[in-house]
Amino acid sequence: MHLPRFIQCILMLMLSAWLGGVSGAHAAHAFPGQTYTGHDIAGQALAGQVAVNRSPTVAPTERTSTARSVAKTDRREPAGGNPGRILFILASSKVHGASALPASISFGEVVHAWDTFHAAGYSVDFVSPDGGAVPILDAYVSKEVEPRLKDGRIMDGLRNTAKPAQVDPARYRAVYYVGGSNAIYGVPEHPVLQNIAMHVYERNGGVVSAVCHGTAGIVNLKLSSGQALVAGKRITGFPEEHEDQGAAYFKEFPFLIRKTVEARGGSFHALDGNQPYAEVDGRVVTGQNYASAKPVAEAVVDVLRKLADRQPGSGAAKR
Repeated sequence: MHLPRFIQCILMLMLSAWLGGVSGAHAAHAFPGQTYTGHDIAGQALAGQVAVNRSPTVAPTERTSTARSVAKTDRREPAGGNPGRILFILASSKVHGASALPASISFGEVVHAWDTFHAAGYSVDFVSPDGGAVPILDAYVSKEVEPRLKDGRIMDGLRNTAKPAQVDPARYRAVYYVGGSNAIYGVPEHPVLQNIAMHVYERNGGVVSAVCHGTAGIVNLKLSSGQALVAGKRITGFPEEHEDQGAAYFKEFPFLIRKTVEARGGSFHALDGNQPYAEVDGRVVTGQNYASAKPVAEAVVDVLRKLADRQPGSGAAKR
C-alpha cells in the first residue's frame, strides 16, 4: 500500500526538478547578463546592456525611451532632406583694423546659440576667414559662460575653424554670424563667405542670421539679382549710437552698421538698453546685442521648422 505512494512522490520530485531546469534555461537565454556584477563588467562596452538586464521589468522601457530621444535629436533632418547643420561664421582678426588694439569674438554669443541649436537637434560647424583658432579675450567671456571654455564640443570647433574654401555650403540649413569686437573686420568683404551665405539662402532655401556686431557680416550680401539681401527688410544689430564713439577702437571701424544697412535699403531697428531684441523678416534673422543670441537662435529654429512643415508645391519660401 505504501510502495505506490512512495513511487509517486519520487516521480513528482523528478518532474519538479526537470521543470525547474527548463525554466532556468529559458531565463538565462532571455537575460544573458543577469548574473554579471558591476565588478565583472567594469570598463566594458556592454555595461549599459547589462544594466538593462539587471531590472528586466523596468529597464527595457527606459532604454526604449532613450533610444527614441536620441533618434529624435541626433537624426533630425530638416526640410529638403539635408543633414540639419548650422554654420557659425566668425572673424579671425585679433586686432581692430590696422591698430594694435586687441579684438575678439563674443564667446557667449557662440555658447548660447550653440546650446539652442544643439537642443533642437542641429549640428554646428565653424568657419573663419583664416581658419584655425579664433581669438577669445577674457573681456568677452562672462562668468556665466566661463565654464564652457572647458567644453570640448565647442572649444575644439573654435580652435579648428574651417577655411571658407573647405566649406560645402550645400550641407547647411542656416548660417549664423557671430558678433564680437572683431566681427566687422575680414568677414563682411570676404567673397567666399558671401558665396556660402547666399548659397544657403537662395539654393538651399535656408536662413541667414546674425547677432550684435555679427550683422556687419550681412550688409554686403547680394541676391543673384544683384539686390542687397537687407533691402526692404527689417534688420537689427549693434548700432553705432551705442558705441563709445570717442574710443580708439571706434576710429578703426571700416563702416557703421546702421548707416550701411540703411544705405543698402534696409530698415534698421534697435532699442535703448541691453534687453534682448531680435528681428525676423522672412528667412533673415538678426539680433541687436549679446543678450539676443539665444532669441536669434530660437527664431532660426522656428523658421526652419516652419519650412520643414511646408508641403511640396506649397510655394517658394519668402525671401
